[in-house]
Amino acid sequence: RRRSRCEPLLLIPVLSPAASRTPGMALDFESTHPVILRSVLAITDFSGHGDKALSRAALLCAEHGATLRLVCLASSHDAVPLDMPRRLAHHALQLGQRHRIRAHASSRVAMSVEDIVPQARHADLLVWGTSAARGARALILGQPVEAVLRQVRRPVLGARRKGTDAFRRGPVAGGFSAASRRLVELGLALNRSADVELFHAISTANEGKLRYAEVSEQAIRAYRHECRRHAQDRMFWLTDSYDARRNRVQSAIGHGDAARQAVVQQQHGGAELIVVGKHPASLVTDVLFGSVAARVLRQAHADVLV
Repeated sequence: RRRSRCEPLLLIPVLSPAASRTPGMALDFESTHPVILRSVLAITDFSGHGDKALSRAALLCAEHGATLRLVCLASSHDAVPLDMPRRLAHHALQLGQRHRIRAHASSRVAMSVEDIVPQARHADLLVWGTSAARGARALILGQPVEAVLRQVRRPVLGARRKGTDAFRRGPVAGGFSAASRRLVELGLALNRSADVELFHAISTANEGKLRYAEVSEQAIRAYRHECRRHAQDRMFWLTDSYDARRNRVQSAIGHGDAARQAVVQQQHGGAELIVVGKHPASLVTDVLFGSVAARVLRQAHADVLV
């Protein structure tokens, strides 16, 4: 690994070329145009996570000159307080005055993810801040933010830290598809002066299959060496176009489960943001095969941009 004294932003692109051609994407991952944020939708439930989401969304809007829209997502198991719309409007007024941005609050409380989808489709970025759902339904079907990712195909920022200043450390790593460069651009768009670390985790699943087939340890070591060499070559390809920029771009390669290794790398390097790509997938696919992005969202203590 190449290390620096700087603690970077961690980006983990895992998009495939097919994902970059999926209709309905908010951003064209094959485009060479710069990423521009014009509208940000912040989702809150007035919990601690919600406060962090609102502050981060307002800060991003101030940096990019974007319009902020606020919506409250209520739990279907609780009675909805009658003053929720008024509280949301008060938050919008405060954030608008504090950050000098255009902030608007929804007059209706969203009772489910389906109520959020129409507004989300018109936003360039969603900032999510709700407490984790509990119970058998959440255990089997996942969190509401995962349902939003499947339905609207918009970048979603899961807020874990209070937004007091711009992201300074952290960036992106992962797969080496045609969409990866665009994913890096999306991460850098949040702060062009941030330090970046590209990270890729090499899966060890195939090594287990080789051992099961009684392949020699020498052949397995040769296979591992070839995988690492390929990853290094593709990492160089991904970072090459950013060498001329002022961003400090570092790279690292790990071994093992991608989600777990990404979280470990973020904790080790002190990144403030993890950027991870997600394959377009149905609910059945996510339930049966899991999602790296969803696991990173659940496990990371830093902000996560999917």
